[in-house]
Amino acid sequence: MRLHRLEVAAFGPFSGTEAVDFDTLSDAGLFLIQGRTGAGKTSILDAVCFALYGQVPGVRNAVKGLRSDHAPPGAGPRVVLETTIRGRRLRITRSPAWERPKLRGTGTTTEHAKVVLEEFEHGEWTGLTTRLDEAGDLVSRMLGMNAVQFCQVALLPQGEFAGFLRAGADERRKVLERLFAAEVFTHVEKWLADRRAATGREAAELGAAAASIADRIAEATGAESPRGERPAVPQPRRGEPAVEPFAEVEALPAWAAELAAGHADVRAAVEELRADVAETLRTARAALEEGKALAARRQSHADAVARRDALAEHAEEKSRMASRLDAAARADRVVPLVKDVRDRHGRAVQARRWAEETRARVAALLPPKAPEDVLGKAERDRRDEAAALEGARAAAARLRDVERRREALAAELRRLEPQEARAAAALEELPGIVAARRAEVDEARLAAAGRAGAEAAVQDVRRRLDAAHRRDRVESLLAAAEEAQRAAIDAAQEARDRAQELRQTRLDGMAAVLAAELADGEPCRVCGSTEHPAPVDALAVVPTEDEIDRAQAAYERAQERREKQTGEVESRRSERDQLTEAAGEAPADVLAAELAEAEQALEAAVARAAEAERLEAVLHRHEQDLDQARDEHDRVTRLLTENRTQGRELAAEQARLAADLDKARGDDPTLEERIARLTREADALGEAVEASRASGRADEELAAARAKARQEAEEQGFGTPDEVLEAAMPDEDQGVLRDRIRQWDDQEAQVRALLKDPALIEAAAAPAPDLPALEAAVRAAEAAHTEAASAADRAGYRCDRLAELRGRLTEAVGKWRPAAEHHEVAERLAGLASGKHPANRHAMSLSAYVLAARLEQVVAAANERLSRMSGGRYALVHTTEKAAGDRTKGAGGLGLRVADAWTGLTRDPVTLSGGESFITSLSLALGLADVVTAEAGGTEIGTLFVDEGFGTLDEETLDEVMDVLDGLRDGGRAVGIVSHVAELRARIPAQLRVTKDRTGSTATIVT
Repeated sequence: MRLHRLEVAAFGPFSGTEAVDFDTLSDAGLFLIQGRTGAGKTSILDAVCFALYGQVPGVRNAVKGLRSDHAPPGAGPRVVLETTIRGRRLRITRSPAWERPKLRGTGTTTEHAKVVLEEFEHGEWTGLTTRLDEAGDLVSRMLGMNAVQFCQVALLPQGEFAGFLRAGADERRKVLERLFAAEVFTHVEKWLADRRAATGREAAELGAAAASIADRIAEATGAESPRGERPAVPQPRRGEPAVEPFAEVEALPAWAAELAAGHADVRAAVEELRADVAETLRTARAALEEGKALAARRQSHADAVARRDALAEHAEEKSRMASRLDAAARADRVVPLVKDVRDRHGRAVQARRWAEETRARVAALLPPKAPEDVLGKAERDRRDEAAALEGARAAAARLRDVERRREALAAELRRLEPQEARAAAALEELPGIVAARRAEVDEARLAAAGRAGAEAAVQDVRRRLDAAHRRDRVESLLAAAEEAQRAAIDAAQEARDRAQELRQTRLDGMAAVLAAELADGEPCRVCGSTEHPAPVDALAVVPTEDEIDRAQAAYERAQERREKQTGEVESRRSERDQLTEAAGEAPADVLAAELAEAEQALEAAVARAAEAERLEAVLHRHEQDLDQARDEHDRVTRLLTENRTQGRELAAEQARLAADLDKARGDDPTLEERIARLTREADALGEAVEASRASGRADEELAAARAKARQEAEEQGFGTPDEVLEAAMPDEDQGVLRDRIRQWDDQEAQVRALLKDPALIEAAAAPAPDLPALEAAVRAAEAAHTEAASAADRAGYRCDRLAELRGRLTEAVGKWRPAAEHHEVAERLAGLASGKHPANRHAMSLSAYVLAARLEQVVAAANERLSRMSGGRYALVHTTEKAAGDRTKGAGGLGLRVADAWTGLTRDPVTLSGGESFITSLSLALGLADVVTAEAGGTEIGTLFVDEGFGTLDEETLDEVMDVLDGLRDGGRAVGIVSHVAELRARIPAQLRVTKDRTGSTATIVT
């Protein structure tokens, strides 16, 4: 990383805008940032760090508000840094958060922090990001280090390293942890400690689970718990779980096996006893069942004899039921015929009554007692007349339709006549309205025709105004470029004069230079003589070739800057001329006024165009209304003519149809009534004929049914129909009698079968069994069997439960063993990593060990420079011991001692003097910078700053320190020293002077 240019405005002590050209300072390789105390020397370094990371080093970052208190109220703080990182030219513009005055009203409002990150590519600046997080991340990744590491590497803070040199192990550890990525090792320590606690908890839980199963075994078997007397074990450390003693858990399976063997013997003895009692119970139960079976057979034989005697008493009743069923069966063949006679008699009576009623209804139409053929002829005459009148119905329907149509035409005529009047009125009014609207539309169109010209005028004035704004900005840039050009010309001229002056001085003193090179006996390079009687002495300091070359290089660089600034001026001037040609000479405010007038004219034209569109829509509606009025008037006139013509035609047809219908209806009120009367009379005559015929048929059918019923009754043995009905019986009653007879037959068969059974006959002859005695014997055997079975079940349950718990105990102990082994390993590793295990002889934690290795690298790098600064006297030594006076309880490994070559002893850093502490802490800071740089990926720091501390050095030590710092310039690196020591101003010509006054600080470059 190499710095090129820094610009600060309203930042820290700088109230105005200050620019620092680091390229000019870096040309000298070593430059001084000097000024009075509080002037703002360190603020230059703060600005560099803030531009890169958005924060300032050390505790100053905790102070809110980086804005200068001397700046005007509306001036915003800003830092602009141009730098090259890994070959990429970047420009970073940052503004911290600050309180600015409100634009309206009183008070302030917060302006948030901002950043703009740009890269110079292809001759121009290209924006990369404006997000704070993205800018910080990009810079950190390119530099390979965070803000804390950068402050330790590029901005060497001497006060901090003097404290680092004298600090205890814990404070030194905190500094190293900020610089080196030791978090992973701290995490490893924590992980191992957590792992130790986790494995301890796991082993404790698994051991407790096994012990719990053992307690359940003891409870199930009634034995004493194996943990009745627990051995004394050390209490666990605070925060760690209590782990079951290994020997106790290991002994649990053997204890359970011993219990299982004893309970297996008890189970075998109880099972043998239960088998004997079970055999006795089976014998008693068999004797009881045999006695019960004999008693049951004796009872069955006695019951069969009793049932046989009861069935003999129902023999006579059974015979009567059989006779009744036979008579009912014969009656069933005659009953349907008797019922048919009764039905036909009823139908014959109904038919005679219907014939009498129908003849009475038509008595007025015929002579008295007219025969059936006269009735039929009268019916046919009336139907023929009704059929003849059917043709007149169409004429009646047509007459009704004509009347309805005439009524509809009259209603339509009443509706059309007002419509005709309204259409005529509209045709008189609308033509004048359309003509007036058309005139308004023509006037609005003429006014809106200027819209295009107004738009063109607005665009032209706006283009000129934009060009005027850019012209004004370019004018200011041109003035700045011309000022920079003049400064570059002056600087180039001064550098040229300086180079010529040195060259001339060397030419003038060349004789003295040659004389200084003469040696006795050596030939002169000018005259060749080996004698040199009067060599010339130099009257002034003669510049060396290196000084002349550096002056010439400075002149060439100044000349390049001059040419570059000249090109910039020409470019800005050309751009200014082009914009002036486009915008003219008018000021921007005048063009802004013209733009406002043009925009007002455009708004007026747009309004008139909108009005024209509205008027055109209104005109279009009125024209449509006029067309609709004309069409409506023509349509209504045509409909009125058609209506009147059709009405006259329908009136003539109505008169003709009415005359024809009057002739057809005769004496009846209407044609329909005449047809309906004839139809009713014909229907009544037809019904009378049908009723007479039906009555004759019913009488014939009744006589035939009576003869058939009489013959069938005689064949079945019945004298009269009444006897048949008396003998008849419903099917349900017959079924009941049959079921009753069948039941008696089945019972008689069952009784005969039982009385012939040999087993029942034998049981009836045998003596009766003593059932109470047999039942008492069974109850005694069951009680003995229950007691033996209960004892066997308890023994079996204990054995089964013990077997189950033994399996679970074995499984639990199997799970506990690897957990206990893991805990032993984790406990040892955690103790080693934390430095609290006896095997860790140095009592160093893992992170302290890693940081100690980094500290050894820092000490090795620091000793290379400390040896030169101290004249080979001092060297830093890394030890695992604590510093003097360090009474902390932290682990060791980060101790520092100073080896004194003059005494051969090592000293505590607190015994060094002020100057010795400075050179030692400076060496430590430079060594730490080298190690951190390598740790960050080898990022080259092209610009390095050393802050304060030189006032404690004597002249000789200062020379050594300056030689070391001068050596840091190898490879083109620039070193800036921040100090107010007066002697350094004489030693270092390239300086950045920071001065302060009541209005704020300023910065000036002096070379």
